[in-house]
Amino acid sequence: MLPGLSKPAALIGLAEKGYATFFLSLDTAPGHSSMPPTHSAIGLMSAALARLEATPMPGGIKGVAGQMFGTLAPEMSGVNRVMLSNLWLTGPLVTGQLEKSPSSNAMLRTTTALTIVRAGNKDNVLPGRAEAAVNFRVLPGDTLASVEAHLRRALGNDAIQIKAYPGNSEPSPVSPTDSAGYLAVQKAVREVFTDAVVAPGLMTAATDSRHFSGLSDSVYRFSPFRVKGEDLARFHGTNERVAISNYAEMIQFYHQLLRNTAQPQ
Repeated sequence: MLPGLSKPAALIGLAEKGYATFFLSLDTAPGHSSMPPTHSAIGLMSAALARLEATPMPGGIKGVAGQMFGTLAPEMSGVNRVMLSNLWLTGPLVTGQLEKSPSSNAMLRTTTALTIVRAGNKDNVLPGRAEAAVNFRVLPGDTLASVEAHLRRALGNDAIQIKAYPGNSEPSPVSPTDSAGYLAVQKAVREVFTDAVVAPGLMTAATDSRHFSGLSDSVYRFSPFRVKGEDLARFHGTNERVAISNYAEMIQFYHQLLRNTAQPQ
């Protein structure tokens, strides 16, 4: 999925993004569709959501993404190796290319996803209320407070009320790559997936691992299954699946990890 990298990339998640959903509501006077106002609740909310979507939070190749691309660059070929090995010069160009793909763009910034819109219940009645929900996946370095501040600025309409979802969570701390835990996962990956390049990565979705940050400074996320570009749309989508051969590899990985970590140190 990374141009210039012919080998599979085994990404060990040093951190995961935070989760931030905000519910938006806008109240106006309801009325009959035969006498519409200049701006309706639906129009105002739609315009605000369009401004929000057109104003992504700033991003770049830094933090965990910088570590990942720094590790993968020597394994790449051709111009991609040159570009990623000289980010001091090529950074803006490379960032622009990575932003074009949803999967790589998610590594660079806090993402914005419009997930729910509700308004109206009859075709000849102007609704007095429009509602929406927006979900952010918060990059380490950003916070729930900074995301909410960005949301208010980008919407550009003080009449829109914003309510935070109670289950929102901050991004996780970033775990080190020189700990016993990281080295153990790295060793097991190399023993089972012998064709893979191991690199630090960022988990862009939410997992239960965020509950372990209070217990350890070294928390890692790794999914031992092979994913190709065409598989990305299957996550939470149609025909979500794991290959039978990869299912066997997954079992081998966990078995090897347990064997390695059970040995006397």
